[in-house]
Amino acid sequence: MDYPGNLFVVAAPSGAGKSSLVKALLELDSHLTLSISHTTREPRGQEQQGREYHFIDESAFRAKVAHQDFFEWAEVHGHLYGTSKREIEASVAQGQDVVLEIDWQGALQIKQLFPNAILIFILPPSWEELQQRLNRRGEDRPEVIAQRMENARIEVAQARAFDFVIINGLFETALFDLKAIVHSQRLKYTAQRRGKPAVFAALNLS
Repeated sequence: MDYPGNLFVVAAPSGAGKSSLVKALLELDSHLTLSISHTTREPRGQEQQGREYHFIDESAFRAKVAHQDFFEWAEVHGHLYGTSKREIEASVAQGQDVVLEIDWQGALQIKQLFPNAILIFILPPSWEELQQRLNRRGEDRPEVIAQRMENARIEVAQARAFDFVIINGLFETALFDLKAIVHSQRLKYTAQRRGKPAVFAALNLS
């Protein structure tokens, strides 16, 4: 369906800075809202229920899958993640611009169901820097970090399927690039036509 709102889907390997960039973008852009995914993993650090994620157990998650409540869902690092179909559709149908943090599998599923979605992939500047960032987080055991690095090589290879790619070497530059993508998408002909149909109708533009 052709909705008036835009859906920005941001994916990246663990440690590339996706969450920090999205958080900073939301603080700068009041017209963006964050889609909250469901997950079976435990909260980390200062994460709160309903803010970063909807934390649910596996049986509840599987029930939602059975009822087709998710736009997409995937298993990532041994945990399940899913995106609520109802929440996304309601937001973009009302003309809201939504940003969704997700893994690459889910992003490609979203693109199949929602062709207007804008897919953005965040890359680290190097494998060495990615390893250092994962170590500095201090959240995972060495064997978990090693698994994340192994998974990252698979994840990074998917960047070619995305609409935009940002290299997060310097945070400020990467944030500027992310803002530019959002702003330029809002100025596209089809996006403007969806968002301002009365203006286009008055100017006899189809």
